[in-house]
Amino acid sequence: MNRENTWMQQCFVLTVGAVCLTFAVSGSAQVQTESNTTAGQATKTVKVESAQVVYVSGNNLVVKMPDGTLRDFSNVPESARVEVDGQQLGIHDLKPGMTLHRTITTTTTPKVVTTTQSVTGKVFYVQPPNTVILTLADGTNQSFKIPKGQKFNVDGQMTDAFGLKKGMTVSATKVVEEPITQVQQTAKLTGTMPPPPPPPPADVPILVVVAPPAPAPAAPAVAETAPAKLPKTGSELPLLGLLGVLSLLSGLGLRVIRKAA
Repeated sequence: MNRENTWMQQCFVLTVGAVCLTFAVSGSAQVQTESNTTAGQATKTVKVESAQVVYVSGNNLVVKMPDGTLRDFSNVPESARVEVDGQQLGIHDLKPGMTLHRTITTTTTPKVVTTTQSVTGKVFYVQPPNTVILTLADGTNQSFKIPKGQKFNVDGQMTDAFGLKKGMTVSATKVVEEPITQVQQTAKLTGTMPPPPPPPPADVPILVVVAPPAPAPAAPAVAETAPAKLPKTGSELPLLGLLGVLSLLSGLGLRVIRKAA
C-alpha cells in the first residue's frame, strides 16, 4: 500500500516536472516547425484627395476641401515634402492658391500561412484525449496538448490518443493553415502652382478718347422782312416797240403772198 502511494507521488512529481519543462523548452529544436506562406491575387485601389492652400503660417497649414470645408493641420513636420513641378517643397514653401493632391494606393493581398510541426519521442505519460508527455531524443520530457482528431504514427500504424501506451515510440505531425490578409498603403503628396494671370495682348493699340471741341456760339439770326412792294425795274416802251415790229412783218408777209398768187 505504501509502495503504491510512493509510486503515485513520484509519478505526480514527474508529471509536474514535465509540464514545467514544457514551458522551459518551448520552441526546442526537438519540435521541428516549418512555415510556408502562399499569396493570392493582389488587388489595388487608388484614391486621390485634393485641397487648396488657404493659409500658411510657420508650421500651421489651412486648406480648403472640394466641398468648401476648411481643414487645419497644426505642427506640420519639417520633413514633410510636396512634389511640385519636379521640386521637393517644404511647409515654408507653400503659398496660398496652390493645390495639393494626395494619392493613396492600397494593395490588398490574401495569404495563407501553413505551419507544420512534427515531433518524435517515446510516450512517458498519456491522458487521452487531451495530453501526452513524450521523452525526446535528448532525454528531456515535454508535454503536448493533443489537438482534436490528432493521429499518431506508431511503427507505421496510425492511432489516436487512446491507442498510445507508455514506452511507445511515436511521431506526430500537426498542420495548421491560417488565412491572413496583408494590407499595404503608400501615399504620395504632389502639388500644382496657381495659374499666372494672363498677360495683356501684345499688339493691340491703345485707344485714346478725345473729347470733340465745343461748338462755336451761333451768330444771332437777322430777321428778313419782305418788301412791301416790288421795286420798279423798267418802263412799257420796249414792249410797245416789239408789237409794232411784229405788225409790220405780218403786213409784208401778206403782201408777198398776194403777188405770188
